[in-house]
Amino acid sequence: MGRLRFVLSQITRENDSQREGAKAAEAAAQRLNVDLEVVYAEGDSVRQSSQILDALHKYKSSLSGILVLPAGGTDFPQIGRAAASAGVAWVLLNRDASSLQDLRRHATVPVFAVSANHTDAGRIQARQLAALLPEGGLVLCVQGPSGTLAARERLAGLQEVKARNLELKIIKSTSWTEEGGRHAMASWLRLSTSLKQTIHAVAAQNDVIAMGARKAIGELASHWSKLPFLGVGGQVATGRVWVNEGLLTATVVVPPVAGLALEAAVAGIVQKKQPPDLQLIPVTPFPAITTLKPVSATQAGVAKAF
Repeated sequence: MGRLRFVLSQITRENDSQREGAKAAEAAAQRLNVDLEVVYAEGDSVRQSSQILDALHKYKSSLSGILVLPAGGTDFPQIGRAAASAGVAWVLLNRDASSLQDLRRHATVPVFAVSANHTDAGRIQARQLAALLPEGGLVLCVQGPSGTLAARERLAGLQEVKARNLELKIIKSTSWTEEGGRHAMASWLRLSTSLKQTIHAVAAQNDVIAMGARKAIGELASHWSKLPFLGVGGQVATGRVWVNEGLLTATVVVPPVAGLALEAAVAGIVQKKQPPDLQLIPVTPFPAITTLKPVSATQAGVAKAF
């Protein structure tokens, strides 16, 4: 067997978790002595499908596997079938395995999914909010792209265990980026109905979206700047730093999955075994929920806008 070659298809460079995922995959590739090329779709699923097809045509029989974090609502099932038919392993990141079952029955190469436990991330965020707001209140939830599994599962987990005295107002970001969070929050703040709200916390579905929402509030509603801001991701160089600096109140640590997925793909190819259809990676709160101190409305500086 010659040197294995993989392509990792990511959504955007503007997301800290995806940058860390690429680093983890590159480190795994070096450790495993395999080649890895990382490409970014810049949030465009059409561009992503073209990039993946280009890789299939470019490398042909020398390509061992493709790891893809889908940019939109599709898992690219036709491309997955084409890859597996060509003897190329097909690995979905941060998706479930529902679209892979038929393909796995016929594939002679590894076909599987690796995902963080996004539902648990939402549950943890609900517990963080309960600890911070024992008296309840209105929470702005800035959701990631609603077509993605991570956004849907994080919201489902949050809604599943949130305290009854907490009300959620959902705002949707079109991307997993700081600019997406800033634009979503700024658009909501400009609505006449937002002026009548009393907000007690902002819970975003990732850390950079939370930072973007914080930036918009600083620009358009600075009296809300002392609200608790929560995110998800908890990368060492970003989310956890922002918590330690007080820019975020709490986050949920979501380990990068690309490196683990590459390791499983290499093992499956070398051992000629099909990995489990789905590997779920645990997530953890940061800081510990027991260290979070309740925040009253007056302490948070909450007041009706304008």
